[in-house]
Amino acid sequence: MIKLLLLDVDGTLNEGKIIYNADGQEIKHFNVKDGLALSSWLEMGRKIAIITGRKSSIVTQRAKELNIPLVFQGIRDKASVVKSIRKKYGYEKKEIAAIGDDVNDIGMFLESGLCYAPYDCSWLIMPYIDHHLKSYGGCGAVREMIENILLQEGCLNEFLALWK
Repeated sequence: MIKLLLLDVDGTLNEGKIIYNADGQEIKHFNVKDGLALSSWLEMGRKIAIITGRKSSIVTQRAKELNIPLVFQGIRDKASVVKSIRKKYGYEKKEIAAIGDDVNDIGMFLESGLCYAPYDCSWLIMPYIDHHLKSYGGCGAVREMIENILLQEGCLNEFLALWK
């Protein structure tokens, strides 16, 4: 059973664009369908960690909104963060699923049991993933991953029961 999701941000939780307004403030778009699935995942007693190469107060805000306590920003070596999480919380590799879209996610993939990428990922990561999703980054890819995991585990009814 997958107990922990590892999420990249740019190109995965959002469409990978960096937008600045006239005042130089960064703007990111997040998909509410991804958010609903992530909140449900947590409500089912499972865990989530965000591991991203950039630093952004918007990511902190989104993680807080979704009640995701494990947020690692400005990370170049994602593999070492995953190893640290595994050691601290006692997760086995097979209990971890990761989603990312580019070469900086390869280390995270190597430390995870199940790996996903949005449809618009870099072709260079294809050898490192188990599932190439139909959804684009920021357009429901995380939701698709969660539904795929729950379907494989026979837990879709538990997910749906949260909303009945």
